[in-house]
Amino acid sequence: MDVYRADEPKPLYRVLDEEGSPVGPVPDLAEDRLVGMYRGMVLARTFDERALNLQRQGRIGTYAPFSGQEAAQIGSFAVLEKDDWVFPSYRELAGLIYHGLPMERALLYSMGHPDGAKVPEDSRMFPVQIVIASQLLHAVGAGWACRLKGERSVAVSYFGDGATSEGDFHEALNLASVFSVPVVFFCQNNGWAISVPVSHQMRSATVAQRAVAYGIEGIRVDGNDVLAVYEGMLRAVDRARAGEGPTLVEAVTYRLGPHTTADDPTRYRDEEELKRWREQRDPIVRFRKFLEKRGIWSEEQERAEWERARRMVDEAVVRAESYPKADPSFAFEHVYALMTPDLSNQRDEWRARASRREGMQ
Repeated sequence: MDVYRADEPKPLYRVLDEEGSPVGPVPDLAEDRLVGMYRGMVLARTFDERALNLQRQGRIGTYAPFSGQEAAQIGSFAVLEKDDWVFPSYRELAGLIYHGLPMERALLYSMGHPDGAKVPEDSRMFPVQIVIASQLLHAVGAGWACRLKGERSVAVSYFGDGATSEGDFHEALNLASVFSVPVVFFCQNNGWAISVPVSHQMRSATVAQRAVAYGIEGIRVDGNDVLAVYEGMLRAVDRARAGEGPTLVEAVTYRLGPHTTADDPTRYRDEEELKRWREQRDPIVRFRKFLEKRGIWSEEQERAEWERARRMVDEAVVRAESYPKADPSFAFEHVYALMTPDLSNQRDEWRARASRREGMQ
């Protein structure tokens, strides 16, 4: 009797080892593309560290750090085209910024400003989703629409390992499989769903092997190897564009910081585990070593790049903190393209009450 064993993991695809040396075929990317990806990772880490400090100073609200996951995000977003649909969770700011989201918009979101949820008009990036796994279904809908319209665009949904325990994960993968939707499900398996380790979330050895049950392709890549992520994502996107259906990509990575700024990971996470990932598997260090060995990056460029990133983030902070305050009546105006009479009356009533309160002060 042939039995499929749940403890037989999908192999982990790698291009670079921890020292930045190739252990597999290197993608045929121009030097400026490689350097651009590295710069995106440096900018992302700089932004993340600054945002964390801003939250500690009370200048922004709750924030979800992503340090350690830059390769998974930059490597996958580097494959996407402008007309592709992106449905992120709350930990994809590295990729969103790389794909064109202004940094001040990301900060405004954490400051509670409604414009923080706006994305560039010429973009198909959706705002971050807080409700776990619901964005997977949104991506399936967008991908299905692309197929019905005969477009070559694909839809991508980003989520963490914890989302795979939600019912929406099953519904999205099943629907996408049945109708061969051009969608990529990109799971950043960072080891923890807040304080719950992957070993307590599922009995299957990997997330990627769950694809078998839905009759779709599953790919498992080293999420701290930006080139492995790029290759895995390229295969998934190419399959979708060619009408070959959805793919589940698992990027095995690690969350170096807390789940959010409201979390204390020292209460549940082993310090030695964190030290191992930080010192031996940092995705930025790995990619920098690769570029240096290729002769396309130097110590002088390294120093200049981090300084450039700090300036860019500083400027974004200034723009965010000097941004005009929001008019609370906006809450009535963004629901419909054309306001209904009821909403218009409610807005006018609210403005009248607000005006009276100001006059009493």
